[in-house]
Amino acid sequence: MLSLEERARRYATKAHAACDQRRKYTLEPYIVHPAAVVEIVRSVSPIEEVLAAAWLHDTVEDTGTTLIDIQEHFGPDVATLVAMVTNPEQLPGTNRMHRKRAHFLHTANASHEAQTIKLADIIDNTREILRYDPHFARVYLIEKRIQLAGLQRGNEILKAQAEGIIEQGISQLMMPPYNVPAAWFAALMARYQA
Repeated sequence: MLSLEERARRYATKAHAACDQRRKYTLEPYIVHPAAVVEIVRSVSPIEEVLAAAWLHDTVEDTGTTLIDIQEHFGPDVATLVAMVTNPEQLPGTNRMHRKRAHFLHTANASHEAQTIKLADIIDNTREILRYDPHFARVYLIEKRIQLAGLQRGNEILKAQAEGIIEQGISQLMMPPYNVPAAWFAALMARYQA
């Protein structure tokens, strides 16, 4: 009999492959991202439901999977964790800043376990962003800095790691060849926090 985690791994792999989802920039099969998130989570938590939810954390947002599907296949605990890290539904045409504010508030209210998954997600998504897309990284790293401020219940080790990656990226963007002024970052933060 397969473990809960192994069933989640297989389900996520199939769901992301069914829509031929690929990682932005590298075009690798998308499952490399949930796999990385799981290993980051595993470094601080052996709880099988948390690891299963880490495998499944993007399935509701990015595939045809619903939270009902997750609950039917993996139970209410896993479904609750996935719901806590899934972007809340927004009206079509809602601007990015509004969507992100809603997501930050949503994850700020999540449980310790869900915030730990979100921290692992942030770590994996931010560690290479500057290399692949420095222009977008200016906005993305500030968004993640703001989101981290609300993740007070997540694992402290992962939070420190995520903060280090984000702050290092912002510092690099202020230096050549990017030369983004500190005032630019401060103005963007102010707009998000207004």
